[in-house]
Amino acid sequence: MTPARARTVHLVVAVVAWGAVLFQLVLVLMGSAVLVEEDPPSLGESIYRFFAYFTIQSNLLVAVASSVLARDPLASQPWWRVVRLAGLVGITVTGLVHFFLLRPLLDLDGADYVADKVLHMVVPVLAIAAWAWCGPRPRVVRREIAYALAWPVAWTTWTLVAAQASGWVPYPFMDADKDGWGPVVVACVAITVLFLALFALAAWLDRRLPAVPVDGSADTALG
Repeated sequence: MTPARARTVHLVVAVVAWGAVLFQLVLVLMGSAVLVEEDPPSLGESIYRFFAYFTIQSNLLVAVASSVLARDPLASQPWWRVVRLAGLVGITVTGLVHFFLLRPLLDLDGADYVADKVLHMVVPVLAIAAWAWCGPRPRVVRREIAYALAWPVAWTTWTLVAAQASGWVPYPFMDADKDGWGPVVVACVAITVLFLALFALAAWLDRRLPAVPVDGSADTALG
Protein backbone atom coordinates (compact mmCIF):
# COMPACT_ATOMS: atom_id res chain seq x y z
CA MET A 1 0.00 0.00 0.00
CA THR A 2 1.54 3.28 -1.14
CA PRO A 3 0.80 6.67 0.45
CA ALA A 4 -0.95 7.81 -2.75
CA ARG A 5 -3.37 4.90 -2.69
CA ALA A 6 -3.88 5.24 1.05
CA ARG A 7 -4.75 8.91 0.57
CA THR A 8 -7.54 7.95 -1.84
CA VAL A 9 -8.97 5.34 0.54
CA HIS A 10 -8.99 7.77 3.47
CA LEU A 11 -10.60 10.44 1.32
CA VAL A 12 -13.48 8.08 0.54
CA VAL A 13 -13.98 7.35 4.25
CA ALA A 14 -13.87 11.06 5.11
CA VAL A 15 -16.41 11.99 2.43
CA VAL A 16 -18.82 9.22 3.47
CA ALA A 17 -18.51 10.02 7.19
CA TRP A 18 -18.94 13.79 6.75
CA GLY A 19 -21.78 13.20 4.32
CA ALA A 20 -23.58 10.84 6.69
CA VAL A 21 -23.36 13.27 9.62
CA LEU A 22 -24.51 16.24 7.54
CA PHE A 23 -27.33 14.20 5.96
CA GLN A 24 -28.61 13.15 9.38
CA LEU A 25 -28.32 16.72 10.67
CA VAL A 26 -30.43 17.99 7.77
CA LEU A 27 -33.05 15.37 8.56
CA VAL A 28 -33.08 16.41 12.21
CA LEU A 29 -33.47 20.07 11.25
CA MET A 30 -36.37 19.04 9.02
CA GLY A 31 -38.08 17.38 11.97
CA SER A 32 -37.08 13.74 11.56
CA ALA A 33 -36.43 11.73 14.73
CA VAL A 34 -33.29 9.72 15.28
CA LEU A 35 -35.28 7.49 17.60
CA VAL A 36 -39.03 7.57 18.12
CA GLU A 37 -40.01 10.76 19.95
CA GLU A 38 -43.36 10.94 21.74
CA ASP A 39 -42.80 14.61 22.57
CA PRO A 40 -40.77 16.26 19.78
CA PRO A 41 -38.16 18.68 21.20
CA SER A 42 -37.54 22.28 20.18
CA LEU A 43 -35.04 23.07 17.43
CA GLY A 44 -32.30 23.94 19.90
CA GLU A 45 -32.92 20.81 21.92
CA SER A 46 -32.95 18.73 18.74
CA ILE A 47 -29.51 20.04 17.77
CA TYR A 48 -28.15 19.36 21.26
CA ARG A 49 -29.54 15.84 21.22
CA PHE A 50 -28.14 15.25 17.76
CA PHE A 51 -24.59 15.96 18.90
CA ALA A 52 -25.18 14.12 22.20
CA TYR A 53 -25.49 10.79 20.40
CA PHE A 54 -22.40 8.62 20.67
CA THR A 55 -23.06 7.57 17.08
CA ILE A 56 -22.66 11.13 15.82
CA GLN A 57 -19.56 11.79 17.91
CA SER A 58 -17.86 8.59 16.76
CA ASN A 59 -18.66 9.38 13.12
CA LEU A 60 -17.25 12.88 13.57
CA LEU A 61 -14.02 11.49 15.02
CA VAL A 62 -13.71 9.16 12.02
CA ALA A 63 -14.41 12.05 9.66
CA VAL A 64 -11.76 14.29 11.26
CA ALA A 65 -9.10 11.57 11.45
CA SER A 66 -9.76 10.44 7.88
CA SER A 67 -9.65 14.02 6.61
CA VAL A 68 -6.18 14.40 8.10
CA LEU A 69 -5.11 11.13 6.48
CA ALA A 70 -6.51 12.20 3.12
CA ARG A 71 -4.02 15.06 3.25
CA ASP A 72 -1.18 13.17 4.96
CA PRO A 73 -1.52 9.36 4.92
CA LEU A 74 1.51 9.11 7.23
CA ALA A 75 0.08 11.43 9.91
CA SER A 76 1.53 10.88 13.36
CA GLN A 77 0.76 13.97 15.44
CA PRO A 78 0.01 13.07 19.09
CA TRP A 79 -3.45 14.68 19.01
CA TRP A 80 -4.27 12.89 15.78
CA ARG A 81 -3.31 9.49 17.19
CA VAL A 82 -5.78 10.01 20.02
CA VAL A 83 -8.56 11.09 17.65
CA ARG A 84 -7.80 8.20 15.28
CA LEU A 85 -7.77 5.55 18.01
CA ALA A 86 -10.87 6.93 19.74
CA GLY A 87 -12.70 7.13 16.42
CA LEU A 88 -11.69 3.64 15.33
CA VAL A 89 -12.75 1.98 18.58
CA GLY A 90 -15.77 4.24 19.01
CA ILE A 91 -17.14 3.53 15.53
CA THR A 92 -16.65 -0.19 16.16
CA VAL A 93 -18.69 0.04 19.35
CA THR A 94 -21.28 2.10 17.45
CA GLY A 95 -21.71 -0.66 14.91
CA LEU A 96 -21.83 -3.48 17.46
CA VAL A 97 -24.23 -1.76 19.88
CA HIS A 98 -26.49 -0.73 17.02
CA PHE A 99 -26.60 -4.21 15.53
CA PHE A 100 -27.22 -6.10 18.77
CA LEU A 101 -29.13 -3.61 20.96
CA LEU A 102 -30.71 -0.79 18.94
CA ARG A 103 -31.53 -2.19 15.51
CA PRO A 104 -34.55 -4.19 16.76
CA LEU A 105 -36.01 -1.01 18.31
CA LEU A 106 -35.96 1.07 15.15
CA ASP A 107 -38.69 1.29 12.54
CA LEU A 108 -37.34 3.66 9.93
CA ASP A 109 -37.95 4.12 6.24
CA GLY A 110 -36.94 6.40 3.39
CA ALA A 111 -34.19 8.93 4.07
CA ASP A 112 -34.17 8.14 7.82
CA TYR A 113 -33.42 4.49 7.05
CA VAL A 114 -30.61 5.41 4.66
CA ALA A 115 -28.98 7.82 7.14
CA ASP A 116 -29.24 5.26 9.93
CA LYS A 117 -27.57 2.51 7.91
CA VAL A 118 -24.76 4.72 6.67
CA LEU A 119 -23.97 6.05 10.16
CA HIS A 120 -24.23 2.69 11.93
CA MET A 121 -23.06 0.19 9.33
CA VAL A 122 -21.37 1.72 6.27
CA VAL A 123 -19.03 4.10 8.10
CA PRO A 124 -17.96 1.48 10.70
CA VAL A 125 -17.16 -1.05 7.98
CA LEU A 126 -15.29 1.51 5.87
CA ALA A 127 -13.32 2.89 8.83
CA ILE A 128 -12.21 -0.53 10.05
CA ALA A 129 -11.38 -1.74 6.53
CA ALA A 130 -9.39 1.43 5.79
CA TRP A 131 -7.36 1.03 8.98
CA ALA A 132 -6.71 -2.65 8.28
CA TRP A 133 -5.68 -1.96 4.69
CA CYS A 134 -4.01 1.44 4.82
CA GLY A 135 -3.07 2.08 8.44
CA PRO A 136 -1.07 4.06 9.19
CA ARG A 137 0.69 1.63 11.51
CA PRO A 138 2.29 1.43 13.99
CA ARG A 139 0.69 4.32 15.86
CA VAL A 140 -0.76 3.00 19.15
CA VAL A 141 0.96 3.37 22.53
CA ARG A 142 -0.41 3.30 26.07
CA ARG A 143 -0.56 7.07 26.41
CA GLU A 144 -2.87 7.38 23.42
CA ILE A 145 -5.09 4.58 24.77
CA ALA A 146 -5.51 6.43 28.08
CA TYR A 147 -6.40 9.70 26.37
CA ALA A 148 -8.75 8.01 23.91
CA LEU A 149 -10.55 6.15 26.71
CA ALA A 150 -11.26 9.45 28.45
CA TRP A 151 -13.80 10.34 25.75
CA PRO A 152 -16.28 7.45 26.21
CA VAL A 153 -15.91 7.72 30.01
CA ALA A 154 -16.67 11.46 29.89
CA TRP A 155 -19.55 10.88 27.45
CA THR A 156 -21.14 8.23 29.69
CA THR A 157 -20.75 10.37 32.82
CA TRP A 158 -22.20 13.47 31.17
CA THR A 159 -25.08 11.54 29.62
CA LEU A 160 -26.15 9.97 32.92
CA VAL A 161 -25.80 13.22 34.87
CA ALA A 162 -27.62 15.29 32.23
CA ALA A 163 -30.42 12.72 32.13
CA GLN A 164 -31.23 13.44 35.76
CA ALA A 165 -31.84 17.08 34.88
CA SER A 166 -33.54 16.74 31.51
CA GLY A 167 -35.14 13.30 31.69
CA TRP A 168 -33.77 12.47 28.24
CA VAL A 169 -31.21 9.81 27.33
CA PRO A 170 -29.93 9.07 23.83
CA TYR A 171 -30.25 5.29 24.16
CA PRO A 172 -32.94 3.18 25.87
CA PHE A 173 -30.47 1.01 27.79
CA MET A 174 -29.33 4.15 29.68
CA ASP A 175 -32.82 5.08 30.93
CA ALA A 176 -32.65 4.68 34.70
CA ASP A 177 -36.09 6.24 35.19
CA LYS A 178 -37.65 3.46 33.15
CA ASP A 179 -35.62 0.38 34.06
CA GLY A 180 -33.89 1.37 37.29
CA TRP A 181 -30.18 1.84 37.89
CA GLY A 182 -29.37 -1.86 38.01
CA PRO A 183 -29.77 -2.59 34.28
CA VAL A 184 -28.18 0.76 33.38
CA VAL A 185 -25.07 0.04 35.45
CA VAL A 186 -24.82 -3.45 33.98
CA ALA A 187 -25.10 -2.08 30.44
CA CYS A 188 -22.52 0.66 31.07
CA VAL A 189 -20.07 -1.77 32.68
CA ALA A 190 -20.52 -4.23 29.80
CA ILE A 191 -19.87 -1.52 27.21
CA THR A 192 -16.85 -0.27 29.18
CA VAL A 193 -15.43 -3.80 29.15
CA LEU A 194 -16.08 -3.91 25.40
CA PHE A 195 -14.17 -0.64 24.99
CA LEU A 196 -11.21 -1.94 26.98
CA ALA A 197 -11.15 -5.17 24.97
CA LEU A 198 -11.27 -3.27 21.68
CA PHE A 199 -8.52 -0.86 22.73
CA ALA A 200 -6.36 -3.83 23.70
CA LEU A 201 -7.16 -5.55 20.41
CA ALA A 202 -6.35 -2.41 18.43
CA ALA A 203 -3.01 -2.04 20.20
CA TRP A 204 -2.16 -5.70 19.61
CA LEU A 205 -3.11 -5.59 15.92
CA ASP A 206 -1.26 -2.31 15.50
CA ARG A 207 1.95 -4.18 16.29
CA ARG A 208 1.12 -7.48 14.60
CA LEU A 209 -0.17 -6.26 11.26
CA PRO A 210 2.31 -5.03 8.62
CA ALA A 211 3.50 -1.45 8.84
CA VAL A 212 1.65 0.65 6.24
CA PRO A 213 1.80 2.74 4.11
CA VAL A 214 5.16 1.64 2.79
CA ASP A 215 7.44 4.42 1.63
CA GLY A 216 10.41 4.06 3.95
CA SER A 217 8.98 6.23 6.73
CA ALA A 218 6.18 4.03 8.08
CA ASP A 219 8.21 3.34 11.21
CA THR A 220 7.73 6.90 12.39
CA ALA A 221 8.98 7.32 15.95
CA LEU A 222 6.21 6.70 18.45
CA GLY A 223 7.59 9.08 21.05
